Amino acid sequence: MMNARQHPRSLAPSTELERLFALQRDAFAQERFPPLAVRKRRVERVLEIVTKHEKALCAAVAQDFGHRSHHETRLAELFFVAAEARTALNHLREWMRTRRVSTPLHLLPASSRILRQPLGVVGIISPWNYPVQLGLAPAIGALAAGNRVLLKPSEVTPATSALLENLVSRLFDEDEFAVVLGDAAVGHAFAMQRWDHLFFTGSTTVGRLVALAAADNLVPVTLELGGKSPAIFDHDTDLAVAVPRLVSGKLLNAGQTCIAPCYAMVPEARVDEFVAAVGDAVKSMYPTLAGNPDYTAVVNARHYQRLKGLLDDARAKGARIVPLNPAKEALPASARKIAPTLILDVTDDMRVMQEEIFGPLLPVEAVADLDDAIARVNARPHPLALYYFGDDDARRERVLRETMSGGVTVNDTLLHFANEALPFGGVGPSGQGAYHGEGSFVLFSNEKPVFTQARLAATRLLNPPYGALFDSVLSVLNRLKG
Repeated sequence: MMNARQHPRSLAPSTELERLFALQRDAFAQERFPPLAVRKRRVERVLEIVTKHEKALCAAVAQDFGHRSHHETRLAELFFVAAEARTALNHLREWMRTRRVSTPLHLLPASSRILRQPLGVVGIISPWNYPVQLGLAPAIGALAAGNRVLLKPSEVTPATSALLENLVSRLFDEDEFAVVLGDAAVGHAFAMQRWDHLFFTGSTTVGRLVALAAADNLVPVTLELGGKSPAIFDHDTDLAVAVPRLVSGKLLNAGQTCIAPCYAMVPEARVDEFVAAVGDAVKSMYPTLAGNPDYTAVVNARHYQRLKGLLDDARAKGARIVPLNPAKEALPASARKIAPTLILDVTDDMRVMQEEIFGPLLPVEAVADLDDAIARVNARPHPLALYYFGDDDARRERVLRETMSGGVTVNDTLLHFANEALPFGGVGPSGQGAYHGEGSFVLFSNEKPVFTQARLAATRLLNPPYGALFDSVLSVLNRLKG
């Protein structure tokens, strides 16, 4: 049944991309509404990728990063994809059902419904930081919704991208789901195709270019971007409980997470207490760094130097740099491991307060009170995530209602992303559109409204020629709607 291809398409030329796109377009034309059983089989094959090839995927990711804990890959990538697939399999029949909706009195006895229809061919561009999850999770939603899918993974993680190409090609016909490998030129050509939907996860800078490329063809786009996600600590926060949760979310994948806390906002009087609590939490979770199998490396030399540059810039502009290296080990540049580092006395002119960090550096911004924290968040671009630590319900609701962000976790970090029942996405510069669970199915579907007129319909009374009868009928309708 499946076409097993022997060689991955490294640096695929645009002609190969166009061939695959045309192939999938033709296949969709022959099967515009795949039945439940077909969709389930496609989702089951994605599930097979992450359940039967766990060791190979973990090894490929670790190779690309130089070092990443297999435990982190299993939890943050494979488990998440498997959960997304199982949610789709458990609910797909329900999601596919035609939705009956009410018909207003003045249109009776007609009926109304919503048909969730596949869009066609979906393109997915995925990033390097979670190369398995951020490629396969949206693909699950697109396949469940009945679409054909082409995936362009990042060239920054070549081993993982090649393995995904190999596994997908073993399990899927290329007119169902295929992976295209290549560099930025291939990525640009990919964004220029006439997709029925284009899904991009990555930086805001590249997201703008993707949106511009898609706009030429009026392609609908979902942009999962980033931004600087704040963690707000209220005046009465129990730091002994809250700080380990912050550190856990910040240092997962060495901070190379789009929703990692990007800076902490701490009451001025509690900064020293906060610094001590972070130090204790780091020592507990990562007592060593250099040879610690749980502590991930920075993905490549370019990003390593970028992070070093952020520290140099902050130091030159007056920040206090507090590295947290419990065992006082040497961390050679060749290992690409950077100690968890607090950056104190930050100011807005520092690059570390302007750019998404994507590393184990945490600026700490001293704030006067909650009003000050809310005002500072609102003066900056809307973040992808926001974290609030505090137990006062009224103050929590103030933060939720008076700030804008893609999503929020209260009294923890990252976990709103892990609930398939919650839509995940950004707002404004942090993205547009949302997915996960049923949200993914809806995202990759056309919710087509269908109105069915009855044989005997009173609407003919509103047809020309207009006159007294029209006036009387319209008057009655206005009274009914009043």
